[in-house]
Amino acid sequence: MSKRLLLISNSTNYGEEYLDYTKPHIKAFLGDAVKEVLFIPYAGVSISYDAYTSKVENIFMKLGYVLTSVHKASDPVAAVEQAEAIVVGGGNTFHLVHMMHETGVMEAIRKKALEGTPYIGWSAGSNVACPSLKTTNDMPIVEPSSFSTLNLISFQINPHYTDSMIPNHKGESREDRIREFLVANPEMIVVGLKEGTMLRLEGEDIKYIGSKTIKVFRKDEPTLEFDKNAALDFLR
Repeated sequence: MSKRLLLISNSTNYGEEYLDYTKPHIKAFLGDAVKEVLFIPYAGVSISYDAYTSKVENIFMKLGYVLTSVHKASDPVAAVEQAEAIVVGGGNTFHLVHMMHETGVMEAIRKKALEGTPYIGWSAGSNVACPSLKTTNDMPIVEPSSFSTLNLISFQINPHYTDSMIPNHKGESREDRIREFLVANPEMIVVGLKEGTMLRLEGEDIKYIGSKTIKVFRKDEPTLEFDKNAALDFLR
């Protein structure tokens, strides 16, 4: 069965309710066949897993899905193996990856997703679908046993991508940091997903969703920019 991924840049657009803009896309992606989803709350740090789960549960309940959390399971790996769909929330990517390795769900989720179990992630949850966490924007508040992640796609995502710079701030731009990554990882492609955008992958088909453009970075090549009408087959 072909993998099915919905990789979202961010949970909340300015002036909107939590996950509001994502709801029609989540519903269209999961459809009516899925009844229950398993939530992975490990990116939550300043919010408890219980509170985070409740927050996301309220959204999915309104969409018609029962949501349970892996942190409540006596056997997290078994919970993943039995899941109809998997949802990975945003927060701190380093903490998320640390916990996914520590609990053993990293490999279990990868196996399920490659078998066709629907996978939804936003922010950190999109980042961990990549080969590694190396294009996260987050502070390394913990040290995971490995930077390797789910490797469900062949390219890296930089969530919350922006070209904006703080006035009079002389630090590196987001593109500067991505270019640094490409010097150290010259074989990789990085996709900058701006706020309010997402990628939907169904087998070999890749669809970009959003009113803004996405940016694609390769080492020693000009930055490419695409809108929702562009063919992204080269990312397969």
